[in-house]
Amino acid sequence: YLSLPVVGLTALFTGMVLALQSYTGFSRFNAENAIASVVVLSMTRELGPVLAGLMVAGRMGAAMAAEIGTMTVNSEVDALVTGGLSPVRFLVLPRVLAGIAVAPILTIYADLVSVFSSSLTMLIYGIPLVNFYEGVLNTVQLEDIFSGLTKATLFGVVIASVGCLRGMQTGTGAAAVGISTTRAVVSSIVLITIVDGIFAYVSYRTGF
Repeated sequence: YLSLPVVGLTALFTGMVLALQSYTGFSRFNAENAIASVVVLSMTRELGPVLAGLMVAGRMGAAMAAEIGTMTVNSEVDALVTGGLSPVRFLVLPRVLAGIAVAPILTIYADLVSVFSSSLTMLIYGIPLVNFYEGVLNTVQLEDIFSGLTKATLFGVVIASVGCLRGMQTGTGAAAVGISTTRAVVSSIVLITIVDGIFAYVSYRTGF
């Protein structure tokens, strides 16, 4: 729940900026009615999952790396192994499942906030809310939403896995946890962009 304010604020201003920029371009061709379609499709299929993924990487991925990193430095992970318990089962798996559950929820939240903010922005330019939401309903299909949620789920797996991996790789010393946390965030962001590109190619080839 601590990620909700960050994701909400990011989605709020992203929706506003996207609507403003779209209006600037589409108004030159008298195509203001297409703004709703462009904004909502962009958020549901691409920007919503990516923004939520980046925010989760900075919040949840860093926390996972710090928690497991601290346990590694304090030899708590070694204690689990000595006691015959699997660190993957007790430390990694619950966090990966949490990432799978949280990322789609935050994506839906980001989509709703961005659509709301973009509709209010278009209201300033004289486009009624009814026209905006009619454009949304006529354009967005369930497969668009499922495509974004599938992508968000993959991002959740990547973020949680990388955070746990970097935590397990924590060395010794006072700066070890900070280094692992930084590596977790950077690695997660890079992998998110890679997964996003691969998913975009697969989506283009399959039509999903």
